[in-house]
Amino acid sequence: MDVVARSMGLFVLAGLCEIGGGYLVWQWWREGAGWWLGLAGAAILFLYGIVPTYQPAHFGRVYAAYGGIFVILSLLWGWGVDRIAPDRYDLLGGALCLAGVAVIMYTPR
Repeated sequence: MDVVARSMGLFVLAGLCEIGGGYLVWQWWREGAGWWLGLAGAAILFLYGIVPTYQPAHFGRVYAAYGGIFVILSLLWGWGVDRIAPDRYDLLGGALCLAGVAVIMYTPR
């Protein structure tokens, strides 16, 4: 598999773990859902800490670039789960974030 495709897949997986786990904790703590949902969220958040360790770059670079992916995934989560579509400024900001990810992670050094 191509290094960039594998790396992007890991970013997406990490993002789904962070947002999904955080969402479950939110549902438990803020919305009164069952404790088991909070526990499941905590376990998924733990996985979020593991997934980025498989990235080819060092910690600082991976987490800096991940921030851009997190922005995109958060907009998509809000659109899919909360039914709030991103507006043109969200899309512009997301595109800028993806450009930053590309520069940070995939520019030859």
